[in-house]
Amino acid sequence: MSTSRPIIPAQLAVEAMRDNGYKNAAYALAELIDNSIQAGATKVELLCAEVQLLVARRVRRNVTHVAVLDNGSGMDADVLAIALQFGNGTHLGDRDGIGRFGMGLPSASISQCTRVDVWTWQDGVGSAIHSYIDVAEVSAGTLKDVPEPKRSKVPRMWRQAGKVWGKSGTLVVWSKLDRCQWRTATAIFRNSEYLIGRMYRRFICDDKVSIRFAAFMEDAPETITYDEFAILNDPCYLMVPSSCPAPYDQKPMFAPYGDNEQVIKIPWEDAEHEVVIRYSYAKEEARDAYAAAGSTPYGKHAGNNVGVSIMRAGRELELSQAWTNTYDTRERWWGVEVEFPPSLDEVFGVSNSKQSARHFTEVAERGIDALIGDEESYSAALERLRDEGDPTVYLLDVSEAIRGFLGQIRKLIETQKKGTGTAKQRHDVTAEQQATRVTEERKEQGHVGQSDADEARPAEERIVAIQVDLEHELGLAAEDALTIAQDAVLGDLPTKYKFVHASIDGPAFFTVRPTGGVIMIRLNIDHPAYRYLIEILEDGREDEDADALRRRLQNALTGMKLLLAAWARYEDEQPDGPRRLSAQEARSDWGRLARRFLSKE
Repeated sequence: MSTSRPIIPAQLAVEAMRDNGYKNAAYALAELIDNSIQAGATKVELLCAEVQLLVARRVRRNVTHVAVLDNGSGMDADVLAIALQFGNGTHLGDRDGIGRFGMGLPSASISQCTRVDVWTWQDGVGSAIHSYIDVAEVSAGTLKDVPEPKRSKVPRMWRQAGKVWGKSGTLVVWSKLDRCQWRTATAIFRNSEYLIGRMYRRFICDDKVSIRFAAFMEDAPETITYDEFAILNDPCYLMVPSSCPAPYDQKPMFAPYGDNEQVIKIPWEDAEHEVVIRYSYAKEEARDAYAAAGSTPYGKHAGNNVGVSIMRAGRELELSQAWTNTYDTRERWWGVEVEFPPSLDEVFGVSNSKQSARHFTEVAERGIDALIGDEESYSAALERLRDEGDPTVYLLDVSEAIRGFLGQIRKLIETQKKGTGTAKQRHDVTAEQQATRVTEERKEQGHVGQSDADEARPAEERIVAIQVDLEHELGLAAEDALTIAQDAVLGDLPTKYKFVHASIDGPAFFTVRPTGGVIMIRLNIDHPAYRYLIEILEDGREDEDADALRRRLQNALTGMKLLLAAWARYEDEQPDGPRRLSAQEARSDWGRLARRFLSKE
């Protein structure tokens, strides 16, 4: 006699499905919000019912139910039954919306609880029908099919706590919360609002949907203990109003970089699809070198939004750190957003839970080197991948485009960090003034420099020349370049010298460039001497202890000695004759002038 042995026993399958990889309750709730938006909802509510418990002689609240309520199109009985089936759904082939995979409602729900109830209506809440999944019943073998949806009144506590009761809608309720790591409504909201505000920022910004967080006591649902709306959280810091602390809650903290949008076209399945990449970086005003911007409330907010935001159909899948330098706190000062259509899901490797684009991030982490065969060149590897029809080659194009632009933005941020204006470099101002005074004395003694002739030009011309130079040679913002130029020419104490911190191609520690009668001294932020002598002395804090200060000064002294040793070696390597003599004379001449510049009255 044969015995029925299902390939996947239902009891074991449902337990395995509970371990479906949702990062936390916030991501699971996002699946339900996706369903609401896909159903055309303009209002969504995340509701939590709590009870009071006496724990260790202290009264504490504990969440008993979590629900998502919307004013979407609702479902009929057939669609509700399908929605509660694993792997089924009404948007399996949908290439336009944020849904599609047919796993969301049941999979997300049982990852956090053992029972999920659904009420849905299409002709007023009084017409609601209901069905459910109970893990305990499935495991016991008493629940093998989705219960037939039946007319059922929405429980009183939800009707009192919720505000979204339109002609159509859906209420999904989780109970028996055995896997939700957050035990109170406040914890759920605090851990969800940041993520949900970021995931759905486009929808919130465009007023396509509002998301309300509300908590109430189970025995008194009319008493709302928490009532807030999700505020958009933009990791590119261009959208306002946002959850970023003041003053950047009402104005953008970042500015678009370049044209802000880069479009890369990917051929796939006999069609061409666009991937759009957007870039931004922190405004100068947000990163005042003396304000310790990273420790400000808005700086800490940015520190929680580090990474490349991967967007699908206007909804964020993840904030990936695949392109970031993990230990560099300056990574918070740029934003990158990559958006692709659902038609490229297979190419990007979108997971069923819509928490990642695994193919894309794997390519970013591994890079081209992992794909190049033995004795194969970079170009040959790309050509081979194209011939093989491997979509990895297109992901490489996108990943390397991001990497290239990030290199430019990081250099801009590094320059920004060091400051270029007089208000940011009080010690440089003193040096500039001292050098200017000595230069005036030398001019009176008949010493002439090539830059001196430009001092006779009209002030307006000099300012324009300096501003243009700073913009085109260093990539400074027009406003910053103009401020520096005006200060050098028309400031209270006009100076002959301006120190500018910048990334410089080549091995020079600094460059000298006369412009508009001012000698621009560019300190190369990429040179090791910069870290030894400039950065190490700039980066001290007011609350620094004596030992830390001593270490910084010792490192600076070491840097100075190494710099002199480098010159000594350079001079030693010169052959006997004119070249060695020229080096020795240059050292003597420079030392003579340095002695005068460093002398103080």
